[in-house]
Amino acid sequence: MQRDGSRATMEATERSLAYLHGISVERVKWLGGKRAGSLRERGIDSVADLLLLVPRKHIDRSQVMPLDQVEVGVETTVIGQVRRVNVRRLRRRMVIVEAVVGTDTGSITAVWFNQQYQARRLERGIEVALSGKMERYRGRLQLNSPAVDILARGRGNLAVGRVVPVYRAMGDATPTYLRMGVHNALMRSRPITDPLPLDLRQRLDLTDRDTAIASVHFPDSIQQIRPARRRLVFDEFFRLEVALAMTKRHKTETSVGIPHLLDPETEMVERFVRGLPYRLTGAQRRVIDEIKQDLGSRWPMHRLLQGEVGSGKTVVAVATVLTGVQGGFQAAVMAPTEVLAEQHYEGIAGLLAEAGMVSPIAGPFSLFDGVDGGADGPRVSIALLTGNRAEASIRPRGKTNRRELLHWIAGGEVDIVIGTHALIQEGVRFARLGVAVVDEQHRFGVHQRVQLKDKAEGVDPDLLIMTATPIPRTLSMTLYGDLDVSEIDEMPPGRKPVRTWATSMEGRGMDRVEQTIRDEVGGGRQAFVVCPLVEGSRQVEAASAVAEHERLAGVFPEMRIGLLHGQMAPRRKEEVMEAFRSGGLDVLVATTVIEVGIDVPNATVMVIRDADRFGLSQLHQLRGRVGRGSYPGQCILLADPATKDGVERIEAMVRLSDGFRLAEEDLRIRGHGTVFGARQSGFSDLRIADILRDRKELASARREAFALVRRDPTLESHPAIRDEVRVLLGDAVEWLFRS
Repeated sequence: MQRDGSRATMEATERSLAYLHGISVERVKWLGGKRAGSLRERGIDSVADLLLLVPRKHIDRSQVMPLDQVEVGVETTVIGQVRRVNVRRLRRRMVIVEAVVGTDTGSITAVWFNQQYQARRLERGIEVALSGKMERYRGRLQLNSPAVDILARGRGNLAVGRVVPVYRAMGDATPTYLRMGVHNALMRSRPITDPLPLDLRQRLDLTDRDTAIASVHFPDSIQQIRPARRRLVFDEFFRLEVALAMTKRHKTETSVGIPHLLDPETEMVERFVRGLPYRLTGAQRRVIDEIKQDLGSRWPMHRLLQGEVGSGKTVVAVATVLTGVQGGFQAAVMAPTEVLAEQHYEGIAGLLAEAGMVSPIAGPFSLFDGVDGGADGPRVSIALLTGNRAEASIRPRGKTNRRELLHWIAGGEVDIVIGTHALIQEGVRFARLGVAVVDEQHRFGVHQRVQLKDKAEGVDPDLLIMTATPIPRTLSMTLYGDLDVSEIDEMPPGRKPVRTWATSMEGRGMDRVEQTIRDEVGGGRQAFVVCPLVEGSRQVEAASAVAEHERLAGVFPEMRIGLLHGQMAPRRKEEVMEAFRSGGLDVLVATTVIEVGIDVPNATVMVIRDADRFGLSQLHQLRGRVGRGSYPGQCILLADPATKDGVERIEAMVRLSDGFRLAEEDLRIRGHGTVFGARQSGFSDLRIADILRDRKELASARREAFALVRRDPTLESHPAIRDEVRVLLGDAVEWLFRS
């Protein structure tokens, strides 16, 4: 029977993933009621979500071998009737469930360890399918912890005689009910339309979507699973990259940028670089040139700068803000903590002073009205604004009050303002904000960066986002695909590698650590000791900074030992940090408040207690606090890890020194399920794709997505792709389509 065109089009539309996303999973047979509730708790709300729930594995039950033909050591499926079930309880809380299953050609024993629920399922007389590696124990055939399906009426056709999908249990939605529910949803949804153009699928050798979804669940053979999964992985990356490409286009075309002045004759950056006591690395020069190109454009810069701890990102940041200042604009540098903001203020002021470029705040528009600084060249004024401090360049400490500084910022008398979240508070106004730098971007949410940019009225300031926590290149393509990325992949000459070693917190390990501290301090150097807690906790057995400070005072009575943590009064924190920088303390016991931005060249030892409780990025940041001077550094990991992940993190730190390789390892250990929350972008976690294993598909999807958006910026000619991106990514991208 022939259908009219409008009816055919409607039916095709109704079978798209976008349409299926609007059908509740509760309408699927076998998955209503409590099972639907269990699925919703895990983000499976619709039929589309269910069809994209890829099985954790498949069992090939397309052929069932008689027992007299099976081979030991080979994956085997046995179908038979339960004859006997026995439960044995051994010492050390071990419970063994044994079931004897009879077939037409004999019997076999199935054994499960600490899976008491199997005894409740396996009633005598029921028919079951068992799949696992065949073994022989005491002369009898045996399956250890096999997968088991009860072949009740209406279920057997999905559990035997085919390649069987195995899903993870989700509360009341057991693997068996999920298999039946997915099959029901699939039969009612097919054929599923494909939004990708035929020429793209042919060029990339991609399976069509209907076949891919059917085959990833119920393939005719094991060989069909790989190409099916590859297509769904591409789709997941493609949707995300289309959204990122549209975001980047929107930022470019709707923003009012500032084409900053790049006049070589008045180049403040070159004067600054000439005044440095060392030469820039080739990587620093390359990145500065990339940034200057962005700043000279009429489109606002949105650039991510990655670089190892100690690679020289601060110098690049200064060059960036000076490019804006020389054209008559103000610059803001935002850091996540007061300690880091103060470090930046002291460091940047020092660098500018060495170049003879620091100016006192002398009057309104000291730079903006064209004053070039006279024969000595242009100068800049710099200020610090945090929740507890207000400082200005060439003013005695404590001689600037907050109200006065806010007045100077609003009047344009301050060229560069460095601060914390205080910069985005309601009372802070800039005269002409042109460049914004955000350091350690993973500590800030997107809305905080937007608030900083909103301080510029009528224009979009150029934005440089910096991180010393390296992001794997594959991850940056998903998390920061809407940003341009620069990397400082070269360390300054003379920087010595930090030796990393691990030891137990018990016995001789601690003696060795204490002797290392004694030797280094005796040689005129200094040491950090970092603890995960401020005070001791009954709930968490981890070293506290307060207790460790007291303990070390007894171990090293001859040493000057300081204590630093986030709960101290700001002025007291500043005094302790200054004492350590100036050499007034030998050992500093601290929490992770010193994780970023602390620069004490004389510190050569970093001891991290309970190191297995820290993430790899934190451990790498802490390691970067030592070995910054003329003496080699040591990072000592004190740990007795009780988990597999903890052991792997410690081993990775000892084995690897490159931050990007560590980032890849961290991603492998943690998985990628939490990475999107790090950006607070709202994008859903990846469900099918793995950004490490599927890097080729990610690169391909990114290339095709950005090419598509260049050709069709609003996806007007690709409505199926437009609907899918909008519906499946949800609120995170809705603003793109309203625009």
